[in-house]
Amino acid sequence: MTEQDIIAALRRQARPLEQGEDFDFLLDCIGDASIVLLGEATHGTGEFYRLRAEISRRLIVDRGFDAIVVEADWPDALRVSRYVQHGGDDMSAEGALGGFKRFPQWMWRNHEIVDLVNWLRLHNGHVASPARRVGFYGMDLYSLAQSMHAVIDYLERADPPAAARARQRYACIDHMAEDPQRYGYATTFGMKEDCEREVVRQLTELTRQANAHLKEGSGQVPDELFYAQQNARVARNAETYYRSMFQSRDESWNVRDSHMAETLEALREHIGQRTGRPAKVVVWAHNSHLGDARATEMGGHGQLNLGQLVRQRYRPEDTFLLGFTTHTGTVTAATDWDGVAELKQVVPSRHDSIERLLHDVGVPRFLLPIRGQDSVLARLPGRRLERAIGVIYRPDTERHSHYFEADVARQFDALVHVDRSTALQPLERSALWPQDEVPETYPSGL
Repeated sequence: MTEQDIIAALRRQARPLEQGEDFDFLLDCIGDASIVLLGEATHGTGEFYRLRAEISRRLIVDRGFDAIVVEADWPDALRVSRYVQHGGDDMSAEGALGGFKRFPQWMWRNHEIVDLVNWLRLHNGHVASPARRVGFYGMDLYSLAQSMHAVIDYLERADPPAAARARQRYACIDHMAEDPQRYGYATTFGMKEDCEREVVRQLTELTRQANAHLKEGSGQVPDELFYAQQNARVARNAETYYRSMFQSRDESWNVRDSHMAETLEALREHIGQRTGRPAKVVVWAHNSHLGDARATEMGGHGQLNLGQLVRQRYRPEDTFLLGFTTHTGTVTAATDWDGVAELKQVVPSRHDSIERLLHDVGVPRFLLPIRGQDSVLARLPGRRLERAIGVIYRPDTERHSHYFEADVARQFDALVHVDRSTALQPLERSALWPQDEVPETYPSGL
């Protein structure tokens, strides 16, 4: 097939994604999958957040999904979950999102997430059984200090002697927990003994308590014990992650995505105990975490990711991986780590990229089914470049910093392409995110 033949065939397969019936077709593609992974090509595109929110709402209302699990820290997201499930002390969505203080704050403290949190709380207000209320959970591992303190806080209320043991174990790392990279450096280069044994012992003790409830109690682990156990899991895996940072980028990446998969599995099991049926979850994370790594050049280097692990652990009909792409527009991103949120222009995609091929289809926003279809993408020879913009965007080095080779037909089960996208709106804007710059689609949402 010539390039023009490919574009013409893609145009025939493309399904506009604008109205309610278009989302009906997407739900038909998802089928009976109970783990739906929704990606994003950037961490700062408003359309990606709004589309994922709409898809999540449809899955919750039409398919009975139980939870949204996001690329965020467990303690911060749990505060939001308490709020949307009509618990906790927060009085507003903005207040419930107050735990998101570390860089990149805009990923979760933005107008699109406020709207979603408000909707979740309203939806849960009509759910009679607390066990059936939809939760909002994090699956990342950066909250080392916060998670250790949360374990101790729980045990001080539930079991003071156990709290004393936890405090003694975590003392090994506590004075460095606020700067965990310093801990990783010190242990890697022999300036300090690592604390692996202590964090494992704490997780083991809480797991033993949870198992006792399963065997001797009602067959369910109390929510607060499960939350503490998960914080102990974060501490254990974060300790490993920060040590691995100074050994190999691939190794630290694998620790992080394996933690995400472990969290997802534990959360599904816990929700299933509560509801009495297999849990249904929708996951939000970057394409680089959710698109099967085996179809990318990173997979060839030894990296795995959440999308790959989900496909390996569950039946094909139980999972659905949806990727998102964009050709040009604006994005919220920083220039350097810990930098301020900036409103940046997205450089039009490269001529040899999958984004440019989708741009040439000529449809502003569309869904492209892959799985179960006579997919044009599946017949393309070789791999193409694919763009990934995270929390940092450097247009001047874009080829080196943001492109990698991939086979999107093997990465995902479907793609959503937004040709011209607009920047996510942070609640707190810097001088580099102009106050008078309003994306053209705001406030109409989709």
